Amino acid sequence: MNKFAFISAAVITVSGCTSIDVRPVDPALQISHVCIQENPKVLVTDFVQVVEDGFERNGISTEIISNNTTSKCEYILTYTALRSWDFTPYLSHAEIRIKNAGRQIAYGEYHLNGKGGLDMTKWKGTKAKMDPVIDKMLQSQ
Repeated sequence: MNKFAFISAAVITVSGCTSIDVRPVDPALQISHVCIQENPKVLVTDFVQVVEDGFERNGISTEIISNNTTSKCEYILTYTALRSWDFTPYLSHAEIRIKNAGRQIAYGEYHLNGKGGLDMTKWKGTKAKMDPVIDKMLQSQ
């Protein structure tokens, strides 16, 4: 393999590893408070704190509710976050959804294609990965 082909292959392998899919909140809703439904299956320890901080940064207060809590919250956020391992665990996939009366009104997804492959940014923290998703989801608020 010549030098040019090797460099091209390396660039292709490293680039395009992160995928973000966001369907933002409708600006007409003017959300001021969201209840975050606890997901005990998520092992990314700082995930909920990052979500809470992101919503607060966007002017939306939050509270944590458990799965067996009947809540009077108008807006419920559910989430999932998956880790992968390469020398150390790192966030490789996450989804957050906001629902109102059981209907999804916003969605945000972070995904490392191929679990990040050789991309060194795969080890960035949860905040660096999720802040752009949260901000884009709430941009209209």
